[in-house]
Amino acid sequence: METNWSDCVPLLLAVFLGSVIGLERQVRDKPAGLRTNILICLGSCVYTMISISLAGSEPGRIAAQIVTGIGFLGAGAIIQSGASVHGLTTAAGIWIVASIGMACGTRRYFLAIVVTLLAVLSLMLLSPIDKKLSKDRSST
Repeated sequence: METNWSDCVPLLLAVFLGSVIGLERQVRDKPAGLRTNILICLGSCVYTMISISLAGSEPGRIAAQIVTGIGFLGAGAIIQSGASVHGLTTAAGIWIVASIGMACGTRRYFLAIVVTLLAVLSLMLLSPIDKKLSKDRSST
């Protein structure tokens, strides 16, 4: 088996981009923080890379299973407590981080970086608006 150092680029980018989103979640003290997001992004990246190298004419088969597995993780992050539901943003974050890892695994680096920036901006900039809307809704 030959060593292909170029495979390190998507893996390292997946770790970096997963950590960008993970750090935002960690700072906000959310359940899926730095390490979780790094591992999800890295795992989906490596599964995608393996899928491309092993699947021949059907590389989408393993990718489809990544989506299924991430759905399972996301479902585990959602908690229903009476009439309220918690963890939807965490589940959505898990979902988007996996897609970023898959983009890295297919070497679509620009896509992975843009999606990461959009996700972090959404999490940071929309949080105060979301809280304000939630307060307004609960006061009526």
